[in-house]
Amino acid sequence: MSVFEHSEYDGHEHVAFHQDKATGLKAIIAVHNSNLGSALGGCRMWPYANDEEALRDVLRLSKGMTYKAAMAGLKQGGGKAVIIGDPRTEKTPEKMLAMGKFIDSLSGRYISAEDSGLSVDDLKLMSKQTKYVSGIHATYHINSEPADGNPAPSTAYGVYVGIKTSVEYAMNSNLMGVKVAIQGLGHVGARLAKHLHKQGAQLFVTDMHPENIEKAVKEFSATAIKPEDIYDVDADVFAPCAMGAVLNIENIARLKVKVIAGAANNQLAKEEYGQLLVDKGILYAPDYVLNTGGIIDIYHQSISSSDKELREHIEKISDTLLEIYSRAESQGFATNIVANRIAEERFTRISI
Repeated sequence: MSVFEHSEYDGHEHVAFHQDKATGLKAIIAVHNSNLGSALGGCRMWPYANDEEALRDVLRLSKGMTYKAAMAGLKQGGGKAVIIGDPRTEKTPEKMLAMGKFIDSLSGRYISAEDSGLSVDDLKLMSKQTKYVSGIHATYHINSEPADGNPAPSTAYGVYVGIKTSVEYAMNSNLMGVKVAIQGLGHVGARLAKHLHKQGAQLFVTDMHPENIEKAVKEFSATAIKPEDIYDVDADVFAPCAMGAVLNIENIARLKVKVIAGAANNQLAKEEYGQLLVDKGILYAPDYVLNTGGIIDIYHQSISSSDKELREHIEKISDTLLEIYSRAESQGFATNIVANRIAEERFTRISI
């Protein structure tokens, strides 16, 4: 199958593949749309099972970044990069330098930020080979803490705001006593758990790394769940915070929740599955609306702003979600379809 015929291609402007034999780097960069500005998106390192899985992920993620930037009201396009490999055992400084050279070869068409498996320090290594990285010179922080460039606190806060808004809309309730099943306790999922715990939510958690589960059980009085059982939890909210495409026919059939709202990108395996959630009476918070906190954070690091302005911008996620929910209810469409239409209205306009 050619890239152009790939089911997730969706008219991408640019897809580049790179292999550096000296370091073992294998990576893909995808630029989906740049009508609103240069494509910005995180660089992810993940132990993909094969090249096809990596290609599918980068295409879906880069498209999601286009929609995310549009819904956040940013003058940026959507792109993404993936490095094939286990970040715990295969990441080396040499690979990061080689990735910087790869990014630089696109001459600014793609600007990289941090994503799963990488850190700000990794970006700083890349920056020795390219100027097209973002988030390494941070000034602002949503909690007025020392800013280290990691957008995860802002992403987690935005997801928390979205869950709070969605629970109020669907259940007419605050978060006290609400049961939330969190899938994934990485940089964002763990911080989300902390926000929810402070508000009195009852947490059920799982992760591919047992030590992350143990930490959440200890710190947040969470209930540990086996990864394969997370879809069967009798909870109010399901919060996917790991890999995408987890909302497929089989998993949707197992869910007992009233709300789906999490940090993971591209949660719906297929767009038409949004209607399955409607039919089950589940309110779905479109992922690229809910997790815009990180890209908003990166944007604010590039302008004259403040901790307060950053936080207030992220809190606008609530207003966006309420607009989507209202339009979806009045027009009879799934929330993901309504969100797509709003985003497409914005990024399909050629900037002057």
